[in-house]
Amino acid sequence: MSDGTFLRYVALGDSQTEGVGDGDDTLGLRGWADRLAELLARAHPDLRYANLAVRGRLAGQVRAGQLAPALALRPDLASVVAGVNDLLRPRFDVEETAGHLEAMFAGLTGQGARVVTLTFPDVGRLIPLARPLGSRVEALNERIREAGRRHGVTVVETGHHPVVTDPRLWSADRLHAAPLGHARIAAAVAQALGLLGSDDSWTRPLPPPPLPAPVGLRAAGAELRWAGAFLGPWLGRRLRGRSSGDGRRAKRPELSPVTEVVEVTTE
Repeated sequence: MSDGTFLRYVALGDSQTEGVGDGDDTLGLRGWADRLAELLARAHPDLRYANLAVRGRLAGQVRAGQLAPALALRPDLASVVAGVNDLLRPRFDVEETAGHLEAMFAGLTGQGARVVTLTFPDVGRLIPLARPLGSRVEALNERIREAGRRHGVTVVETGHHPVVTDPRLWSADRLHAAPLGHARIAAAVAQALGLLGSDDSWTRPLPPPPLPAPVGLRAAGAELRWAGAFLGPWLGRRLRGRSSGDGRRAKRPELSPVTEVVEVTTE
């Protein structure tokens, strides 16, 4: 096990790393990267942490806008999580997306940083309309694994554990983790990094839900409400050439101390 001697942690990515689904834009977003920084800071209060992630960014945009600033911060630990926004696009190119991720892996590890990334769950298990995307998810995951092996990146395999598609780990839009999901991602990364006190409890299923999942007409109604609330606005932005991240900047662009360490629960 590691004692977690990382003193400069920089997170790169999109909405998941920004923390969408864990808090709000009024009171502030937390998210798995913030939660991981809190775990690191427990052992080393001198940890400084920056989060460059911005929602809506494609992998190429993360590379173009975040890699150089991340390198300038000279992290000893960096997380790179991107690609879901790419695979949702009609013209998804897995080799192009993976190439951007690998370029970030190469740049950060070449400077001496420990780099960690994630594989993705099959979004079709959460969103029935997205079931045709399953092959895209697996293709991207495999490219992430291959690139990770080439550059010595720690690849956290979240995708194949059944619990990761438990609806209670996801926010209402089914694309972003809920607070409980962000806590589990942070715990998964902590275990992969070998932090003292980490274990595999994040892989364990939640207790049975108090009510059964809706079926039949109730399930169809729930899908229609989800489509109206989330799919429609998302498609509208695509048609207008807009992104949820337009006009947004990184929430934590400079390295700064983690001043508040909050207990991370995964149940």
